[in-house]
Amino acid sequence: MGRKATIEKAKEQATNVMRFRRMSVKTRKSYLYWLENYSWWLFSHPKGSTEEKLTAFLTYLAKERNVSASTQKQALNALVFYYKRVRQQDIADISTFSRATKPKKLPVVLSTREVYGLLSHMNSTAWLVASIIYGAGLRLTEALSLRVHDIDFDRMQINVKAGKREKDRSVMLPGSIVAALQQQLEEVKRIHTQDLAKGHGDTHLPYALAKKYPNAPREWGWQFIFPSTKYCPHPDTGVWARWHLHESAIQKKVKQAAQLADIKKNIGPHTLRHSFATHLLESGTDIRTLQELLGHKHLSTTQIYTHVSTIGATGTVSPLEAINNSNNTRFHAKTEQIATVQPIGIHEQAHK
Repeated sequence: MGRKATIEKAKEQATNVMRFRRMSVKTRKSYLYWLENYSWWLFSHPKGSTEEKLTAFLTYLAKERNVSASTQKQALNALVFYYKRVRQQDIADISTFSRATKPKKLPVVLSTREVYGLLSHMNSTAWLVASIIYGAGLRLTEALSLRVHDIDFDRMQINVKAGKREKDRSVMLPGSIVAALQQQLEEVKRIHTQDLAKGHGDTHLPYALAKKYPNAPREWGWQFIFPSTKYCPHPDTGVWARWHLHESAIQKKVKQAAQLADIKKNIGPHTLRHSFATHLLESGTDIRTLQELLGHKHLSTTQIYTHVSTIGATGTVSPLEAINNSNNTRFHAKTEQIATVQPIGIHEQAHK
């Protein structure tokens, strides 16, 4: 068997296991990418035990390819999954590999004024998706994956099904978007009715539900709230049906709105989720409740927002403010001198 055929067989075996374990399409693509990379690398590094090969490959990623810590961790997870779950092979200690540098980055957060400015430069579907992300703290994929039956108008809740790590949760439904959401559902209903009249009307269902419930793909409750404009094949079955909007469609709209709103920060749809968490924390929401709303497995993941909120360390009043608010006349005299000098330079520059 040739090298390429060997790699394809390994990928097929991994795909079958990942489908059985109901792993998301995005995770499967990522794992298969690293499995293929590792397999090609093995052909030129065939010596050593499995542990030695894994250690060498992960070190190679850090030292020669200069990947980030998150990328190296992704590769590690993919390969450990392959050996343990696909090949049923135990792996000894591989912790001696050189670890990629992990930069300490804080999430980018918008102020409430910036959020208002961003949303005011968006309209239609993109505005509604962005409003749900900020208003309920959803991930972009979670917002786009919402189906008609996930909205509970009576209880004012959004039921997030099979979120990250297959974890369901319920979050608040902001009252300010109810009217727009109902209008969106009416439009989806119109499209679905037209599809049914043409003999279509199917949507993609998760896992094997389409086989268990043959009529479900055409039922109103299973339709995506933000359907794609065209039919597309399912990555597993190849069956053509309506999927939800692609992530890139919303990402582009957010970037465009940020430019129009003159927001200098490097942001995307996920920034709205960061802003949701930070603003709730600042308004007094306890960290445990916030963890549940965000669907975080570990509290430590949620605690990062304490570093960017205006309460706690970053909310502490600067000693400069205390001096500036005192009756120190020498300090005020100095600041007045600076204030009288700087505008002249700016004025002169403007006329050059």
